[in-house]
Amino acid sequence: MAFTLPELPYAYDALGPYMSKETLEFHHDKHHQAYVTNGNNLLKGTEFEDKPLEEVVKGSFGKNAGLFNNAGQHFNHIHFWKWMKPNGGGKPSGAVEKAITESFGSFDKFKEDFVQAGTTQFGSGWAWLTWKDGKLEVTKTANGENPLVHGGTPLLGVDVWEHSYYIDYRNRRPDYLKAFVDNLANWDYVDELYSKAAK
Repeated sequence: MAFTLPELPYAYDALGPYMSKETLEFHHDKHHQAYVTNGNNLLKGTEFEDKPLEEVVKGSFGKNAGLFNNAGQHFNHIHFWKWMKPNGGGKPSGAVEKAITESFGSFDKFKEDFVQAGTTQFGSGWAWLTWKDGKLEVTKTANGENPLVHGGTPLLGVDVWEHSYYIDYRNRRPDYLKAFVDNLANWDYVDELYSKAAK
């Protein structure tokens, strides 16, 4: 199945001042589009051509680096746009809050672990809230990798490639990560993913 670039679920200027219109225009229109274009070119003639995206990501991991990098980043970004919303952030409620408290002791401890994972990811990559083996955990991955290829389900992910924050935060990655949790995270979408994963 050909990759297609999804529309952003909000206006380009809707996430300000925490993520600027300029960042979203570059990140969505240029970077994500490049993963789609390159991924489609690399998909042609492979065994994955007619497979759903998740199967392409899992199947190409460790076997076809070029295809995996682009398919993984396409998957990650489809969700990344939905993991943010205007007036987002703060604490979740309901089932996700309960699961976070059970897994980490408190929401504040989760936030600390999540920000730390993103801050300490050397170079490009992602920090994740992951559902794996019946519990929540904070993980991090390099480049386009995600929890799918390690037997987990990503529930919340934050992109720590420099193009996701450098225009707005320069080299202050921890400030970007705190702003993501405090002001951008879309806990309704996390809750939707959690309710499917934790069945």
